[in-house]
Amino acid sequence: MIDMSARPVFDEDLNLFRDQVRKFYERELTPNLDRWESEGIIGREFWLACGEAGLLCPGVPAEYGGLGLDFRYNAVISEELFYAGSTAGITLQSDIVADYIVNYGSEEQKREWLPKMVSGEAITAIAMTEPGTGSDLQAVRTTAIRDGNHYVVNGSKIYITNGQHADLIIVVAKTDPTQGGKGISLILVEASREGFKRGRNLDKIGQHAADTSELFFEDVRVPVTNCLGQEGKGFAQLMTQLPQERLGIAAQAQAAAQRAFDEGVKFTKERKAFGQTVFDFQNTRFTLAGLKARLQAGWAHLDWAIARHLEGKLTAAEASAAKLFHTELQWEVCDAALQLHGGAGYMNEYPIARLWRDARVQRIYGGTSEIMKEVVARTI
Repeated sequence: MIDMSARPVFDEDLNLFRDQVRKFYERELTPNLDRWESEGIIGREFWLACGEAGLLCPGVPAEYGGLGLDFRYNAVISEELFYAGSTAGITLQSDIVADYIVNYGSEEQKREWLPKMVSGEAITAIAMTEPGTGSDLQAVRTTAIRDGNHYVVNGSKIYITNGQHADLIIVVAKTDPTQGGKGISLILVEASREGFKRGRNLDKIGQHAADTSELFFEDVRVPVTNCLGQEGKGFAQLMTQLPQERLGIAAQAQAAAQRAFDEGVKFTKERKAFGQTVFDFQNTRFTLAGLKARLQAGWAHLDWAIARHLEGKLTAAEASAAKLFHTELQWEVCDAALQLHGGAGYMNEYPIARLWRDARVQRIYGGTSEIMKEVVARTI
């Protein structure tokens, strides 16, 4: 692991915070990783423990129960989580959902949900993807049609992180199906609403402990006050929030790549072959040297992007480029580190196997690498 205290975007307070986060994960996360992987879900007790430790939604203002901290604290929580080898959905709640409610929620919505999200009493999700639509959010088919003082929500969503646990879901829906992207709104749907159903906890290649679900909405009635922000402004809200989501994924990817590299170094220095350690072979050392150089550049770029975001200057294209670069780097490092493990790398008892499996989807969710290239290409 690199010396995090030397990173210019962080200060002494953040370094102390990182140390606290790392110790918390060592105590509450690492001993449970294998069990959660087997069960396919992370227990609510972990969410409550995170809330008690101040690791949920650190950016929420103090008047709603949060700490009112900047995104650097989110980054520390995400980096240490993914370095620890976990993909728990706490980052989705902290980095994505919380900001939607803080930025677009009514006073009533903020006071109802934010304190519970900070404490871990409420678990949240955002439902964008549908069986027939992925990155093309304007093509969603879920509807929320006005009926008096209520919306009637119909449709289905898929690949929804935190879907099995979620108490509240931000649903991307068409309130006016005739208006395309201009007819999209964000609707808060409580899991207790009649007509809402959870589907199966999806069987994924990786990220086994992070519950990912199908969600179904059949004539779900919610009051019009459950609209998050202005009706018809949902697509604009999504586009505004996507840079932070993609920056968060970039931070996760960089930390996971670093962990994979560290596992590769550790294994090759311990394993012997032909009378010497695997590390002593020039091919191994050159492979690791090349990866180390790319990781060094990656950390510098990540800090640049975080600094840009703190200044409110990180553009959609820059955030997309960050997600593209860091998730592709994550895959490159994880795959190379697994190769350096030889046959052992294919065994689930070694951390590199989980890191490799979990890395694959990073280049898909939050916008595929191909879509990220398209966003960046538009600025050339």
